[in-house]
Amino acid sequence: MVGKRKQQLNHDGQDGFEHPSRTRQQLPQWLQKQELTEADMPYTHEMMAESYRIWLEEAEHFPWLGGQIVLLHPDGTNVSAGAEPEEGALELPSWSIENIGPTAASTALETCRPTMTRAEDHRLPALKSYDSIAVPIFTRTTGFPCGIAACLLPAGTANAGDLKLLQAAALHLRSCIYRDFENLFVEGLLRERKLSNKEEQRRSILFDVMRRLNDHIDVENVLSEVLFSLEELYPVCKADLFLSQDYSSPNEKVKPLAFHLHDMELCKAAFLDGQLREEMIGDHQRLALPLSGKQGVYGVLRLDMPEGKFDEADIDFLKMLAGTAGAAFEKAKLHEQANVLVGELRLINELTQRLNRSLHLTETMQFATAELLQIFKSDFCCVLQYDASTQNFKVMSANVPEMIGEAYSKDYGFCGVTWSTKEPIILSDYCSATPVTSKLMEVTSSRSLLAAPLLLNGEVIGAVMITKREPNHFSYDNYKLLQVLSAHLGLAISNATLHAEMRRMVITDKLTGLYARHYLNERIGRNQLRDSSGSLIVVDIDHFKKINDTFGHQVGDDILIQVSGIIRTSIRDSDIAARWGGEELAIYLPLLSLEQTRRVAERIRQRVESETGPQVTVSCGISEWHVADDKISVETLFYKADMALYEAKHHGRNCIVIG
Repeated sequence: MVGKRKQQLNHDGQDGFEHPSRTRQQLPQWLQKQELTEADMPYTHEMMAESYRIWLEEAEHFPWLGGQIVLLHPDGTNVSAGAEPEEGALELPSWSIENIGPTAASTALETCRPTMTRAEDHRLPALKSYDSIAVPIFTRTTGFPCGIAACLLPAGTANAGDLKLLQAAALHLRSCIYRDFENLFVEGLLRERKLSNKEEQRRSILFDVMRRLNDHIDVENVLSEVLFSLEELYPVCKADLFLSQDYSSPNEKVKPLAFHLHDMELCKAAFLDGQLREEMIGDHQRLALPLSGKQGVYGVLRLDMPEGKFDEADIDFLKMLAGTAGAAFEKAKLHEQANVLVGELRLINELTQRLNRSLHLTETMQFATAELLQIFKSDFCCVLQYDASTQNFKVMSANVPEMIGEAYSKDYGFCGVTWSTKEPIILSDYCSATPVTSKLMEVTSSRSLLAAPLLLNGEVIGAVMITKREPNHFSYDNYKLLQVLSAHLGLAISNATLHAEMRRMVITDKLTGLYARHYLNERIGRNQLRDSSGSLIVVDIDHFKKINDTFGHQVGDDILIQVSGIIRTSIRDSDIAARWGGEELAIYLPLLSLEQTRRVAERIRQRVESETGPQVTVSCGISEWHVADDKISVETLFYKADMALYEAKHHGRNCIVIG
């Protein structure tokens, strides 16, 4: 029926009923055919009262009877009782026969004819002073009485002429009643059309918002679009968006979802059960709508209406908008995470390749420090290596100079935590939560921390610590990224350590612990390219074959170890001692004069003679080179020292000869 009427409405046009000055003949045919029915009567009281008020305004110059005309409902109710009564007039709220007995109104209703009742025929004492006249008001097509026009006149004054005037008034009242009836009918249709148009507009807006939301793959753009759309649709409404994600937005209306705050109970409930929640605060309404996607609830949209309430259509619309926004946010977040993962994989690949380019431990750690500072946009970074022999962590690389080379117990600070748990650490604010003491945090005045152990085969071989002076700097994504990077960094450091150990084994004599001959040649050659001078001592243990023959090779090896130890403790850190071959040892002393070199050789000779057991002596040959020499080479230097040693052997041994 409603659909048919809407079609009729569109067919005849709005113009057919939006002008109240039109006559009935000018109204559309379908509207002219509308009629009051007996089923409508229980609901017409207010309409008839309004019709009576309009009639009073229009009948201002009506040739009034000797009393006030009233309009009665068929049930006897005086619908004109709200109007201001004439002075001295009797006002009766109800004219029903049960309340006041028979009157002209009850008779007119029963007989459907104009009626006059004399004062003496009234039962109610108050009516004994009045004659009553009444005229039924009939519907325009069905002909049943829809109202009664009645009037009380002084006793004995009512006549047929008064009835004629009352009939004219009844006809005018009927036109007012039908005009109101038609207006109500049209208002209902207009209201229905308005609601339909509003719903159509909402759907159009929702479609447009959905299209714009789905066009965005950036999280910030999605959030801005949601808030902009709400502001455009409900300008008086205050909108706030609370996100549970680890996400920071420049938009002041996007805030973290903090359950501990006292005014977040409504949002908390909406987030936990994924359903719309509403409450009244004073005279305004508050809604909390969850932003849900397929993978869960991402936040809550809170709307505060300062005046009035959202209607059901608004709430349905807002539900759909929140659902669309949740799906768009999820899509943008997944796209962002995919980009982050791709970027992280690319970063991990590049970092791993660059770490594996260098097998030098110091270079690897310094490069890792610089890269981690840049990747995590942090202020300070510290890479430590764990020494199982001393059970200490040693700072190998850091951009905090005063910490480089320092060692810390495996139980100290955050290194101790990573060593015991073998898990990464994320700390939002060291000042508000200080689980352990940390020199790095205190020296640098840092507040945010990321730390991770460097593992190899499940064992801790080091740790990496990254800090920032500002609190809450690192995210959970940073935490996961460092966890991955630390595994690659641990492997790179392990490779560099193994390479350093292999190189040490290659360039070191296993028995004496001194450098091997080829390493000594290499170092002397490099020094001759950059220094201006240097000297060489070749040491030979006297009668070493006799010691082997007398005491055995094991004692001979022990003598070699003792002499090597004496040499190592008798020279500078910059000097290089090596096993030249057999029982011969060599020491290169950069930038040392012959006299200084001789004193070093003498110190070694004396200590060997006094500190070895069984006692042995050594012979020494010394040579030097200067940048001004005609021929500078490692071979020449060794040749001179070897000749000097040969001469020392032929001068009784246990002596020093300069070549």
